[in-house]
Amino acid sequence: MTDREGLQYVQYHSSKESTYLAAIRQLISNDLSEPYSIYVYRYFLYQWGDLCFLALDEHDNMLGVVISKLEPHRGGPMRGYIAMLAVKKEHRGKGIATKLVRMAIDVMIERDADEIALETEVTNTAAMKLYERLGFLRSKRLHRYYLNGNSAFRFVLFVKENAFTSRLGYDENDGDEDQPELPPSA
Repeated sequence: MTDREGLQYVQYHSSKESTYLAAIRQLISNDLSEPYSIYVYRYFLYQWGDLCFLALDEHDNMLGVVISKLEPHRGGPMRGYIAMLAVKKEHRGKGIATKLVRMAIDVMIERDADEIALETEVTNTAAMKLYERLGFLRSKRLHRYYLNGNSAFRFVLFVKENAFTSRLGYDENDGDEDQPELPPSA
């Protein structure tokens, strides 16, 4: 898919590893505070490469990337997870990050995700605004979460209507089966 700016948004494919992996690692290491080994990238890209998207310019230079996964969370809901998001500094504010995250969310929804989670540093106000605009809610603060000592906020996007209430241990129908049915005039 090419946008009106001439940027291409493509789904990662393992056949392009030799073309993209070094650029992905460079982009993420420039923008994120966590140092990730090649094994972390391969963990995500080998299993969930189809949930990872790239933004490329007209010369196939990588401008942005989102790396995600989707799997059952602790035997419960299908949880999507946005592990990494990075956009080159000089291309921020153009909607690239929003488009990449939206593409990942859309595929996770197609694959029956109940919720989507992520963490971001408490000092990363631009990222927090982006995720809140997309409907994510702050669910908790994680003190000294990152290796650099910074804290994080965990954000969650509840995709299915019942995902939020079931996470609270509340079902809107709980207890109703024991209640007598009242006549319409009651």
